[in-house]
Amino acid sequence: MVEIHPGQRVAVLADAQNLYHTAQSVYSRNIDYSALLEKAVQDRQLTRAVAYVIRAEAEDEESFFQALVDIGFETKIKDIKTFADGSKKADWDVGMSLDAVTLAKKVDTVVLCTGDGDFSRLCSHLRHEGVRVEVMGFAESTADELVDAADAFVDMSEREEVFLL
Repeated sequence: MVEIHPGQRVAVLADAQNLYHTAQSVYSRNIDYSALLEKAVQDRQLTRAVAYVIRAEAEDEESFFQALVDIGFETKIKDIKTFADGSKKADWDVGMSLDAVTLAKKVDTVVLCTGDGDFSRLCSHLRHEGVRVEVMGFAESTADELVDAADAFVDMSEREEVFLL
């Protein structure tokens, strides 16, 4: 297992929808993305920080996207799709996974900010490639298989004063 050291190159990939829904449903609060990025990097060398967001035509959405950029995240934006039956879908699972696999050759550590168990296979793959994988999420909504597949798990609910606005 790769340990943490100051020269380590880190990529931070934040699943904004996943984090938002837990912060709202459990705490009725928003994520402090500045604190999230700082704790994810931990005095290491940030190679890339990407926040994956969904455009839902909500009020203040553009100012949120701009705030992410101001904090240091590159934003990848996907429009929500509405189907004929009225159901809506938008997620970044494939995009985040492809970016993580692509970045694996350029970093020592990938920090996945999500609770989505669909990323457990990605963790296993990255670790097999020699990349340290850290997961940051809320224990209440983070899949056990994701925690088990990572080298380290930061439970954001243990430090809500840090991670929530």
